[in-house]
Amino acid sequence: MAEQRSGGAADHGARNAPQHVLVVFPGYHRPWANWINQRLDAHGVRATLQRWDPPREVPLEDSLGDLLLARGQVLLVLDDWFFQLGPRAAGEWNDVLRGFVAAHADRFAAVNLTNRTLLPATAVLEPVSLWGVGEEEAEARLFSRLGIDPRRATGRRLPAGALVRFPDTPPEIWGEVPRRNPRFTGRDDLLTDLQERLMDAERGNAACTLLGMSGIGKTQLAAEYAHRFSSDYDIVWWVSSDDRNVQRDRFGELAVQLGLSTGNEPGERIRAVREALRRGDPHSRWLVVFDGWDDTDGADVILPQGPGHVLVTSRNRGWGDHTEIVEVPGFDRAESTAYLMRRAPHITAPEADEVAAEFGDVPLPLVQAAAWLGESRMEVSEYLRMVRDGSISAVDEPAGPYGMPNSSLTSWSILINRLRLSQPQAIDVLSLCASFAPGRIPLGLVRAYPQADLPEDLRWMVTDLAAWSRALDTLVNYSVLSRESRGPADGGETGPHQESVHMHRLVHNIVARLTDGERRAAHRKAVRTVLAEADPGNPTDSRNWPRYAELLPHLEPSGALASRNPRVQTAVLNCLRYCLRSAEFRAGIRLAEKIREQWSTFMDPVSNEMLELTSQECVILRKYGRFRDAYQLDLAVSARLAEAAAPNPLGSLRAAVSIASDLRYLGQYQESERVQREALAEARRLLGENEHLTLSAGSNLGIVLRNLGRYQEAYDQDVETLARAESALGALHSLTLITSNNLAQDLRLLGHYREALARQEANVRVQVRILGPQHLQTLYARAQLALCRRREGSFQQDLGATMASVLDQMQQVHGRGHYLTLSAINNYANYLREHGDLDQARELSHEAEAGYRALLGPAHPVATGVLANTALVLQASGERADALAILEAALAGLTSSLGPDHPWVLGCALNASAARNFNGRVADAAELSRDTLRRARHTLGNEHPLTLSCQVALATDLRGLRETDEAGKLEEAALLTLTRTLGAQHPHTLSARQRNRPYWDFEANLG
Repeated sequence: MAEQRSGGAADHGARNAPQHVLVVFPGYHRPWANWINQRLDAHGVRATLQRWDPPREVPLEDSLGDLLLARGQVLLVLDDWFFQLGPRAAGEWNDVLRGFVAAHADRFAAVNLTNRTLLPATAVLEPVSLWGVGEEEAEARLFSRLGIDPRRATGRRLPAGALVRFPDTPPEIWGEVPRRNPRFTGRDDLLTDLQERLMDAERGNAACTLLGMSGIGKTQLAAEYAHRFSSDYDIVWWVSSDDRNVQRDRFGELAVQLGLSTGNEPGERIRAVREALRRGDPHSRWLVVFDGWDDTDGADVILPQGPGHVLVTSRNRGWGDHTEIVEVPGFDRAESTAYLMRRAPHITAPEADEVAAEFGDVPLPLVQAAAWLGESRMEVSEYLRMVRDGSISAVDEPAGPYGMPNSSLTSWSILINRLRLSQPQAIDVLSLCASFAPGRIPLGLVRAYPQADLPEDLRWMVTDLAAWSRALDTLVNYSVLSRESRGPADGGETGPHQESVHMHRLVHNIVARLTDGERRAAHRKAVRTVLAEADPGNPTDSRNWPRYAELLPHLEPSGALASRNPRVQTAVLNCLRYCLRSAEFRAGIRLAEKIREQWSTFMDPVSNEMLELTSQECVILRKYGRFRDAYQLDLAVSARLAEAAAPNPLGSLRAAVSIASDLRYLGQYQESERVQREALAEARRLLGENEHLTLSAGSNLGIVLRNLGRYQEAYDQDVETLARAESALGALHSLTLITSNNLAQDLRLLGHYREALARQEANVRVQVRILGPQHLQTLYARAQLALCRRREGSFQQDLGATMASVLDQMQQVHGRGHYLTLSAINNYANYLREHGDLDQARELSHEAEAGYRALLGPAHPVATGVLANTALVLQASGERADALAILEAALAGLTSSLGPDHPWVLGCALNASAARNFNGRVADAAELSRDTLRRARHTLGNEHPLTLSCQVALATDLRGLRETDEAGKLEEAALLTLTRTLGAQHPHTLSARQRNRPYWDFEANLG
């Protein structure tokens, strides 16, 4: 039964507390409703939440009367938006408040969440204001209005983690979520369904994609979800995902907000962020929104898992393979008409219905139509006449672009033609935006670089701040674009020079068609000039990478790729260098192809700019694993240089160094060595011993010598190169660090395990400090360190976990099929086989084998060598006949491509001799073992671990043939040498003493 009221607002506390409260709220204020519900529950008062948007067709008095069917108090959560629910004719709310509500004043109460003026008749509700007060005061006012004694807390106590955050307290981390749209309409059921799906999903799988066509309102829906349910999260982070580089940079910025210790390299930051989100440390309640992510490639590298939630907006149905799909339909008709009538109050319900039908209830054109009607107060009949007859359209209408109604283009032309008359500077801004890419547009760069050569009609943007702000405000008011601001890195104040805007891709397409094409060329020139001015000039410095990621999407639409301006061309090449340095190889390949397509139309193919383009492109292609493409490109350039009228010794030298690297990756080691030696000699002649290109050629020669199995020569070459690099470039230069890694690898392959380990530990420490723990180069160094520890024998504890971790991080950086990831897979499979996990070892060995075959072709030495590892797994599993067949084939293939004395051939022969023995062919095994030992002594020396393994293997075969005297002598000599060189407790020594048959692991390494 309802409680009787005995006094006015000041006397609320004198009443008995209600036993039940119906909390009535618009969906927009769900966070407040949740907070009110929890506070009431904590004080023993039952509450029911009622989201309310009464149908316009139902009389308001009837809708309010339905609320009174609930017992107890009805608490209305008010702001000025509340009285637009419906929406209704002017005066209807005041009439009902003065009549029906006043007659039932004892049943109604209200709280007010705004400082704006409410309808005069709301006085009957005696609302208490919760606007702008702290949580304690808000709770006190709420309880006072409802007559609840806050000292009598009889409800249940909730743990701290379950408490609903006070709505005016933002999440601890709030990252560039678009400003809340105060005109957001409807979608309540969709938002509620979305929340339930995310909340009910299993931990680690709470990911949904809002799927729909352009203009359907996916971004607005995601932004409203972030605001409406912000109290459920400690982190809300928005990632614009139209461009992959911007996406990676933006997602990686969360590392800074989380206080994670990382470098500036995007891949490193992304991995750190994903790991922190997976652990839920420091926050387990998180929401990450990826807006406009249409390309599912790379989803497994970025998409986070863990206790939080992921929301994607996309047009790509392929997201169903990664997330749960939530289809976003158009507005229902009630939502369409409600939005139109709120934004343009002068129109009637039938008129709103006619406009909604004209635009097919698609939100984006409806937003523009409502903005136009609301601002211009044009009659609907006149507006629809202009839309339908296209009398003012400047261009032919497309046939439903992006699924939009055909009439939308005419609707936009009405707006733009009116702006040409009333606010021509807004048209200047629009035209300029059309010369950028859609999505996030760093428009503030125009003001940041006043020295840029702007055309006369745009110079006001630099000199007239008031006009600049007025033009942007006009476009925002008409829902053409939205404003964004990203604060500076130092946390200082933002300004117009840092301002960005966001333009929907569909709006961008329409604006580009309808704005002044005559000035487009000048505006595009202005944009590319500004982009060039904004080039930091040093893409090797990771602190500049966020700026390059911001510039990259706008190169093509601005015409920068076709520019003949040397300053612009330098900026374009710097963006390409950024792609290389930041490991954005796919983006780099696409950019290089587009640059080449443009430059080839007007530039000499052997100009310095084209040669630099080729040099960068070939490195990126090799880094990405497209070795054959890099080789063909290098050959073509080399041929052009040879045919050129004027000799270019330096250009030819750079091409030769690059070709030598291509040949090495393609497995043509002998030819690579020949070309590399010639290039090194030429570099010394042209440049001297200590120039970077000379040192790079020397380092590459060391690599190819190692590929040829000439480990001592490789070591000698690397010692010389390292000494010169440290002197000329410094100990911390990238080339110096690479050469030091190579030297440690030489030492390990020579069997000097302790020296190799000591050097590689030092290498990793330096690279972690200089480059960060998850930089690509550091990851490779860490993989080499794991091999050093495995060979040295003293650091076996946690080695498997280390190798698995490196593999996981390699996969995140490169993908599963990249040659460095395949190397990590191969090495981890060897470790697992050695430690008895044959099932996983078999799976990984087959994956490495198939991956290398697909990448390199079956005849490549590396693709052949990994067969030996597959055979060892089969042999350990008892499949000895199959293992023997594979090893014999691998031995024949390696011998054919590398010659009989290469260490890879010797190792494969060691395994093949064991397989022959295990299959009962002991005499054949002994014959192969004897020949292998002879060759190993010649190639590697008497004390190399592989030579000693061959010696132990021969002893085993001889015992099988009952030639025990020779077997004993060979075994005893091998044990003495192993003890002296590796130590009595080294795994190789212990295994030989226990008469275990030795084996050889193939370490797949292309570079």
